[in-house]
Order: sequence, then C-alpha cells, then structure tokens
Amino acid sequence: MLNISNNQVPAGPEMDQLNSYKRNIMPRWHFSFRRLLLLLLIVFVFFMLLPWTQNVRANGRVTTLRPEQRPQTIHATISGRIEHWYIMEGQAVKRGDTIVYLSEVKSDYFDPQLVQRMGQQVDAKQGSIESYGQKAEALADQVGAMRLELVSKTQQIRQKIEQAILKINSDSLKVIQANIDLQVAQRQLEGSKALYDKGLKSLTDLEEKRLKRQEAETKIVAAVNQINSSKNDLEIYRTELRLVQNETANKIAKSQSERFSTMSDQYDAQASVSKLQIERENYARRAAFYYILAPQDGYIVKAIAPGIGEIIKEGAPVVSIQPADYQLAVELYVKPLDFPLLSVDNKVRFIFDGWPAFFFSGWPGVSLGTFSGKVVAIDRNISGNGKFRVLVAPDAAEQPWPTALQPGGGANGIALLNNVPLWYELWRLINGFPPDLYNEFGDNQGEKNKTGKK
Repeated sequence: MLNISNNQVPAGPEMDQLNSYKRNIMPRWHFSFRRLLLLLLIVFVFFMLLPWTQNVRANGRVTTLRPEQRPQTIHATISGRIEHWYIMEGQAVKRGDTIVYLSEVKSDYFDPQLVQRMGQQVDAKQGSIESYGQKAEALADQVGAMRLELVSKTQQIRQKIEQAILKINSDSLKVIQANIDLQVAQRQLEGSKALYDKGLKSLTDLEEKRLKRQEAETKIVAAVNQINSSKNDLEIYRTELRLVQNETANKIAKSQSERFSTMSDQYDAQASVSKLQIERENYARRAAFYYILAPQDGYIVKAIAPGIGEIIKEGAPVVSIQPADYQLAVELYVKPLDFPLLSVDNKVRFIFDGWPAFFFSGWPGVSLGTFSGKVVAIDRNISGNGKFRVLVAPDAAEQPWPTALQPGGGANGIALLNNVPLWYELWRLINGFPPDLYNEFGDNQGEKNKTGKK
C-alpha cells in the first residue's frame, strides 16, 4: 500500500477477514464530511465577500420636530387661589379654552372696581392738565399784552423826548438871540455914553440905553434857565423810559416764570397721568390673568396643582399639556467616539418600542419592522449624560412612521454609514478601528481633482 517493499500483498477474500485490515478501511461518511467542509468553506468565503453596511447604534426617545410642539407646562402669571376647574385630565382643549379660574389673594387688588377708580383718577389728572394748559395760555397772553403796553409807553416817552430835544434847540436859539441883543444894547450904551460925554446926548437917553442893556442881560439869564429846564425835562423823560422798560421787563419775567412753573406742573401731571394709565392697564391685564387659558390645541396631561382653594404662587406650574398638532422626531444620544461620523442628512433606521422588528444591522434592506429617518440637527455641545444629542426626522421617501407613535416612547436607532465587505468589517471590529466616514460626494470630488490635475 505504501510501496515500501516490492512484495505485493494480494487482495482477496482472506484479507477481509483480518482485523487490522478492517480497522484501516476508510469509512464512506468520511468522503461526505470532506465534501461538507468544502461546501462550508465555499459558503464562508461567499459570506465574507457580501457587502456590509457599517452603522452606529444609539438609544433615544420619540419627541417632536419643533419646540412649540413638545409637551409644555402652563404656569400661573399671577399668584392666586384656585376657585374652579373647567377641564379634566386627558380632555382635549382648543386654543383659548378656559382651564382654571383664580381669585385674588393680595390686599392691593381686592377692590372689585379698582380699574374704574383708577380711570377716575386718570380723568381727574387729565382735567388738571387742561387747567394748567389754560393758565399757561393766559400767562402767555398776559406777557403779550405787557409787551404791547411797553411798546405803547415807549413810543409816548420817545415822543416826549423828541419834543424836549426840539424845545432845547428852540431855547438855544433864544440864548443866541439874547446874546446878540445884549451886544447891541452894550454898543448902544457905549455910543450914548460917548455922545453924553461930548454933550450931544442927554442923561435921559443914556439911562434909557443902560436900562435896555439890563433888560438884555435879564433875557439871557431867562433863556439860559429855560434851556437848562428843557435839558432837565429830557433827562427826566429818558429816566422814565428806562424805568418803564425795567418795570415791564420785571413783570414779563415774573409772568414768564409763572408760565414756566405752570408748564412744569402740567408736565408733572402728564407724567402722573401716564403712570396712572400704566397702572390702570396693568390692573386690567391682571384681571384677565385670573383665567388661565390653553395656549394651543392639545390634550391636558396632568393637573399639577389640583384642588379647590389651593393658593399658587406667581409663575408656579398649573397643568401640563400635549399639543394636538405635531411632527414626530427622535432625539438620539450618540457617544463622543461616534459623534464625528454623523452629519446632517445621514440616514437612520429605527426600532420603536412596541413595534416588533426583525433587523440585520449590516443588511438594512432585508430588515422588517424598521422605519427610516434623516438627521436634521446635531448639537454642538455635549449633554448632561456625557453624549451628544442628534435630532432625526422621518424620511419622506420611505415608509411613514406609525400613526399611534406618541412622544416619549423609546427608540433604538442605527445610523447607516459606508458599505464595505463583510470580511473588512470583521477585521475592523477585531482591531477596534472606527467605521469609515461616509462621503456622498467622494467620487465626484475625485473626478474633479483628477480633471484639475489634467
């Protein structure tokens, strides 16, 4: 058999009777086992060459796409005591429906006619504003009348001044005339005296000429006194003009001061009116806050402050409401190691709690019971749980999400990345390498780079 010796052992029926020969005979199932191993090897190689979709797993919960569509808490704007409930938990409400009525608990707002009384105060202040305005107008008219009176008196005194100046001019002419008469009388007296000394004139004529000279001297003194009197009158008129101007200016200044003081009081009254109007509007708005209304259509989830007669503080939560109209989304919390692999528009497959699914992570196309989505937002800051939040919305091109799905439910997300052979994925997992980055435009960029180099 091994051809070690040239001696051949003849095969025959007697050989079949030997125990050693029986033990060395190869059984038939051995050939079938080798074929099975070969077949398994071929199948293993085939599976190793199959494409595998790399993915990143993350857990999350169902939420809404927009912030205003998420469950919210309605707070009390003012402090008060609960008097009456208009809803029940689980009840559907429309926007503007009354949820609860509060009564006042602060003594400053106990008066039921507080708004009306504040309106009366506003009306009274507005009346005082009108009175101040009329007084300011009257003072302005008074100032105008004083100025007209000043103009009239000034004109009169100026006319007197002009008359005094004319009179001074006239008196100065009289003084000149008197001087001329005195000179004439003096020459006549001297001539008469010379003739009298020669005996040609009588003593009577001489005395007559002396008398005329004295009369001329008297006229000069009278003319000088008259012109001095006229000058004194001129100074009196000028002083009177200054006095009238000063007195009228003082009266105008006093009236102006009173007018400005009245206007200041008017402005203070206007400020008081504005303040009272603000208070009246605040009181009216506060009365509207006694009724807590639904901010949007939705369902009452829970009454946080139940009971009648319970006092709640300002800003305290009263009820929680779930909006009726919302768009579903899922917020996933991804590990920092996997966060750089995700980007907007990445596709994600979901397994929702309560919906049975049969999922192959590497072959999403043959999975059953899963739903598709797209990444719409990625937080740029890490969350309190040490992971990054990723918001995923439904994919409009794929099967819609279940209509019975509610916000708050659990979701298991699988973000799909690159397609690689199965053997590469096993090799990556054994070596602990991260998944390959997904680049949708990688081929186009490569062609552009090659074109640019050419």
